[in-house]
Amino acid sequence: MANAPTTGEFTRADVCAIALAECFRNDGEILANPIGTLPMVGGRLARATFEPDLMMTDSEALLITNDQAYSWGDAKVIETYNPYRTMFDVVYSGRRHVIMGASQIDRFGNQNIAAIGRDYAHPKRQLIGFRGAPGNTVYNKTSYWIPNHSTQVFVDQVDVVTGVGWDRAIAAGPSVTDFYNLHRVVTNLAVLDWETPDHRMRLRSVHPGTTVEQVVALTGFELVVPDNVPQSRTPTPDELTILRRVIDPQDRRQREIANNS
Repeated sequence: MANAPTTGEFTRADVCAIALAECFRNDGEILANPIGTLPMVGGRLARATFEPDLMMTDSEALLITNDQAYSWGDAKVIETYNPYRTMFDVVYSGRRHVIMGASQIDRFGNQNIAAIGRDYAHPKRQLIGFRGAPGNTVYNKTSYWIPNHSTQVFVDQVDVVTGVGWDRAIAAGPSVTDFYNLHRVVTNLAVLDWETPDHRMRLRSVHPGTTVEQVVALTGFELVVPDNVPQSRTPTPDELTILRRVIDPQDRRQREIANNS
């Protein structure tokens, strides 16, 4: 499929946008905080279709009501201001669903965005640091977006724990698990979750054109794979129209996936 699809066609990025939108289904009136291009597109799509009560950040200091994923100046329709002091009130109240990225993630959902290399004082690669990941994962519903599903990202053990996974949350006890809600992982190949008895990562669906075997081969640990893995939901004609004409008319979502076919 071409990057500029004709009517009725869709790209891998469109499928990912749908999967990211589905992360917000049944969230109701909370703050949606999708970080990154495709998560923002997916969040806007959820609000424009099946979750109209979502509050949507512009990733800076505003809550906006218009659906275009990227808008500046007068194009922003401002609902209210949302400075950091207010954002922290929302974070600690738990009424927020954040979609973060991950440089590494393991089977229990421990996330690393800080550094590559086990010696944190002398890392092989310095990344962006801990940021708000510990508080996000402990207090807020959390999902992840990974545009390149590979064994470098899906690892047996993360080098640094920034986002808290299920094993560490359970070990910490009720002070964490009472508020803990690790939800989904969406990648360029599949959707994954932790809906298993021991909270190991499970393959929830594979995107069109992807096989279970491909996902397993590109994951650096043993996934829980059900007997029947469905295909990820594809966009409806109405959703494609909203994506192309309203939310992302500049097709920024297409640039985030290298093999968008």
